[in-house]
Amino acid sequence: MISVVMPAHDEEEFIASAVRDVAEGMRSRGEFEVIVVENGSSDATAEAAKALVEDIPELRVLSLGAADYGKALRMGFLAARGEVAAFFDVDYYDLGFLDRAVALMEAPDGPAVVVGSKRGEGALDTRPWPRRMVTLVFSTILKVAFGLTVSDTHGMKVLRRQPLVPLAEACRFGTDLFDTELILRAERAGLKSGEVPVIVQELRPSRSSIARRIPRTMANLVRLRIALWQDRSG
Repeated sequence: MISVVMPAHDEEEFIASAVRDVAEGMRSRGEFEVIVVENGSSDATAEAAKALVEDIPELRVLSLGAADYGKALRMGFLAARGEVAAFFDVDYYDLGFLDRAVALMEAPDGPAVVVGSKRGEGALDTRPWPRRMVTLVFSTILKVAFGLTVSDTHGMKVLRRQPLVPLAEACRFGTDLFDTELILRAERAGLKSGEVPVIVQELRPSRSSIARRIPRTMANLVRLRIALWQDRSG
């Protein structure tokens, strides 16, 4: 069974078409569920998502009181029932990536985490150059300062739940860093990570500005580095 986790903040315009598209595609792939985690929306995202449940029995809708992408991912991952979880955004999902990631995961000695790489060979990133530059700098910091083995941590990914649930429960950071922290903790626990190149074609501009995200993310990276060091020392 595959659980598709989709955080949603102020996605009233896109939520119905995205969830229907994902659910329709998943029906040819076996048993599945879709978990929408609405978080802090100021529009009718929650209501629009809940209205889909009658037509899509595989859909569950959860809610957070505040806008927090990382906490929404964590809530959906821990609530999932599948052996495998996929993280998709309402404006960025690809079932072809899911197929390739699951195939890689099921290979002998396959990874526990497969990320959709925006920077690896064969990838195509159509986002504006400032966002591509931020991804490059962020990924370089993770490789140099944290020893990350994959080229990216944000965006689409597929995870094997059984070995990762305890690590997700131990994660301290939300917002922009939950999935990054989870992958770092997985690698430190000896779990293997892999990546599949993807094409990035977003349906709308980012909900948060780069100017606000950069200082927040850099400060949290410092805190994350200290937290991981303390965990290892303890």
